[in-house]
Order: sequence, then C-alpha cells, then structure tokens
Amino acid sequence: MSYQIFSSSNREELAAALRNGKWVVACLCAGWCGSCREYAVNFAAWAERRPEHHFVWIDIEDQADLVGDLDIDNFPTLLMQQGSTVSFFGTMEPDTRQSERLLQALTTKSPKELEHEARAGEERRGWQECDLQKRLDALSDAA
Repeated sequence: MSYQIFSSSNREELAAALRNGKWVVACLCAGWCGSCREYAVNFAAWAERRPEHHFVWIDIEDQADLVGDLDIDNFPTLLMQQGSTVSFFGTMEPDTRQSERLLQALTTKSPKELEHEARAGEERRGWQECDLQKRLDALSDAA
C-alpha cells in the first residue's frame, strides 16, 4: 500500500513525518461514503507517484479523537501540511489532478513563504486549527 491508513497503532509514523518536515497529504473520509471508496484508488495511485511525501487516510468516524471539531463539509476533504503549517484544507474533486498540481505548487515554496501565506487571510488562518501535529500532541497529552 502506498499510503498509511491512520490508526492508534501508527500515530508515531505520522508524527515523525510532520516533525521531519515531510509534506503530509491527509484524506479525511468516511467508510460509509461511496465517493471516498472510489477516491481511495486515485489517492493510492497519487501516493505511489509521490513517495517522497507522507500520504495518510483518516476515517473521520474511526478517528474521531484526532479529527475532533474539524468542519468536514463534503468528501473527499484534503489537508496538506508541512511541519506545523497547514497550507490547504478543503474539499477536492475525486480526480486527483487538481490536488496534484496544488501540492506541486506548494512544494516549490519556502517554509517562510508558506508561513506567510498561512497567516495571510481569515480562511487560511482558520486552517491552522487543523494542524495534525497539534492534534497528535493533544492525544498524547490526554493519554
């Protein structure tokens, strides 16, 4: 498998990717969602093409403790993050071409540029509440 299915047994793998500055692409979906099941094939193929990044599938119901209060309006919802900077959070088309172009554009930016963009507008500032690193830390603190 070219992506990680997030669970309590592999939290450290995701945390390590974030600590080490890898780009993390998280798909937030639900097991009951037909669109998500169809998207999984495209997501896996994308992950296979970009092994330098960390791709993770997060079931919003099975991992409710991690997802918490994130506002998931539709599926598939993607989160793209490097370190503690969330550079994208939102619904994408089931075809990954647009998502792939977005990730490619983001990876050409410096951490300073990404941080500046993350603070540039209300929506992007709101995305920072989705920070998986902080959410993982909170789970560890609660344990």
